[in-house]
Amino acid sequence: MQDYIATIRIKGTTIKTVVHAENTTHARLLLQYHYGMDSIVASPVLAETLKPKTPEQLRLDSLKANKDRAADALAAERQRQKISKAQQAMTAAQQSTSVTPNVP
Repeated sequence: MQDYIATIRIKGTTIKTVVHAENTTHARLLLQYHYGMDSIVASPVLAETLKPKTPEQLRLDSLKANKDRAADALAAERQRQKISKAQQAMTAAQQSTSVTPNVP
């Protein structure tokens, strides 16, 4: 038997648990039988394959996540400004057509 780690949801709370099984299929079936069919959030993986990250790796991961969030915020702000300019141009165009009198 081997140890498998899986993430499950119980009453809205997500937790990690260990199950002893022959393979990943048996681990998944045991978890579904014990906690319910829709309780598995992340499939079971061998406990031996998970290695804890060093503080340096965690810091790099954090910096990368911050960079990605900043890039997403920049793209969203550019899109917001583009839409705002387009709306202002449309408003100005509508006002200019309504102010101009029709001269035959």
